[in-house]
Amino acid sequence: MRGAAGLAVASVLAGCFSNRQNEGEKLYATHCASCHGEQGEGLRRLIPPLAGADYLRQQRAALPCLIRKGQQGPILVNGVTFNQVMPGHDDLTDSQITNILNFVQQQWGNQNQTYTIREVSELLDACHGSDGQ
Repeated sequence: MRGAAGLAVASVLAGCFSNRQNEGEKLYATHCASCHGEQGEGLRRLIPPLAGADYLRQQRAALPCLIRKGQQGPILVNGVTFNQVMPGHDDLTDSQITNILNFVQQQWGNQNQTYTIREVSELLDACHGSDGQ
């Protein structure tokens, strides 16, 4: 009986996760792709690429706040300086930001460590008093 109950719980849990499996991709398409490109390619020297971007690794702790509050001022991505304003997305939940980050961290040649919701929430709590830069 325990084996059957364990399988039932596992299948329910698998269903919970599989229903949200593509949420990061969908959220990226809605909130990010119009600027950063469908394949994370960016736009010339105006908007930084996310595909193969060293910035994602180097600024890991800052990324949740960057999505929530936006970015203003120069940043260096793959040896190229970008200096455009990125709007914040304060309408996204911690969970949605986590899903976007995990999608980006594993796409287009990126093989970076994924985030937990707890980690993102803690990083977002730490940035509430900052100006997003």
